[in-house]
Amino acid sequence: MATFAGLKIYNTRTRSLEVFKPLNGNRVFMFVCGPTVYDYSHIGHARVFVFFDVVARWLRRLGYSLFYIVNITDVDDKIVGRAAEEGVHPLDLARKYERYFLEDMASLNVVSPNLYARASDYLREIFEQVGKLLERGHAYVTPTGVYFDITTFNDYGKLSGRDPRELVVHRIEPDPTKRNPGDFALWRVRPKHEFGWDSPWGYGRPGWHIEDTAITIRHFGPQYDIHGGAVELIFPHHEAEIAQAESFTGVKPFVNFWVHVGLLTVGGEKMSKSLGNYVTIREAVSRYGANTLRLYLLQTHYRSPIDFTWDALENAHKTFSKVEVAHSRLEQLEVREVSAVSDVEVELRKKAVRAREGFEEAMNNDLNTAEAIASYLDLISAINDYTNKRSDISADTHRLVIEALNYMNSVLGFVLRPGVAEGLTNDLIRLLVDVRSELRKRKMWELSDKIRDELRRLGVELQDTPSGTKWVVRVVRG
Repeated sequence: MATFAGLKIYNTRTRSLEVFKPLNGNRVFMFVCGPTVYDYSHIGHARVFVFFDVVARWLRRLGYSLFYIVNITDVDDKIVGRAAEEGVHPLDLARKYERYFLEDMASLNVVSPNLYARASDYLREIFEQVGKLLERGHAYVTPTGVYFDITTFNDYGKLSGRDPRELVVHRIEPDPTKRNPGDFALWRVRPKHEFGWDSPWGYGRPGWHIEDTAITIRHFGPQYDIHGGAVELIFPHHEAEIAQAESFTGVKPFVNFWVHVGLLTVGGEKMSKSLGNYVTIREAVSRYGANTLRLYLLQTHYRSPIDFTWDALENAHKTFSKVEVAHSRLEQLEVREVSAVSDVEVELRKKAVRAREGFEEAMNNDLNTAEAIASYLDLISAINDYTNKRSDISADTHRLVIEALNYMNSVLGFVLRPGVAEGLTNDLIRLLVDVRSELRKRKMWELSDKIRDELRRLGVELQDTPSGTKWVVRVVRG
């Protein structure tokens, strides 16, 4: 287990790289803004959730006890509008796309959240927070709803680093009932024929920002360690969360570390449903598999933008093919119980140790998955170089290399199945390879090709090399 003393994270709140220290011993609370469930999630969303899945895995690897929540925004104008188009109840539509989102997370091997919290389950907390903000003079009621008065919160604008006078959300139809153009809704009054709930301030629906603070203050209390999300949420969403929470609790800072992931763009434009330039998670996973998509998203530092192209995803697929080769070839090496090792094996041991050390150093340096993957791929190259030269390995070296790979795979979230493909064991594959080799000696090409083709269909790719036939177990896409 790596030590957690050296972890440093870039904090948007302070605009600096800081040593990470939990507010409560080794207990860490982390919240990441989740999806608005009115359509399929795209790979821009995947970038956020894959990255924070790795963050959660790393924090737990370091020995922290982590409670990680992702919210589900199931109350939103987009959901109501889409439900009206489809002629269904808004919550029924939300549940359908929530289910698809959770399926997408499972397909990506995003397994780290402890709780997916639905906004609609926290109305009591929302009412409590809105009521107290009104009592304390931070909010006011108009015929259109309840609004937070940003002039009552002196720190408004500090997260985004902008003058509050400039923090105005420009709408096609500005609300003339608001005191200030930048004031944001805590509760929106809606007509009775629309979806909503009764409240002390009229029938309607909660504002977007209050949903998240209702969830986090309920589960984490007035202050917690890490709030994550996409960079475009800094304003107005995260700025508003801070204003609400600190005005409600009186505790500062609301969140110790704000961690933001860069945009995923297409031709320089943000990938979004409204622009119609998006690729769904399920399409990308179906075409290339979860491992390739995770590798592609993690090969760029999380704070840097990614401009998506299918060619780049194809290149990531080719790179991950080398990972599958290395894992499969490790399984095929003859393991010897000997004390003496060759020079080439000593070099492999050194590279495994260096790769693991480089991986840990990168992860502790602002969760730099790009550098961590570089170390991982260095070890993959070393394994493939070794197996090109040797067909055997000592038990100690084999164990060292396997442990290093498993360690890095467990953090990066790669799932490989060396030695197994649709129920095939290594021994059975070896038997089929031997039969095929005999058929080739007898020039029975049709039968030998049939074995090769059937094994490929089951996820086993044969490679005829000067030192004999080797195989690669591929993870089946989708």
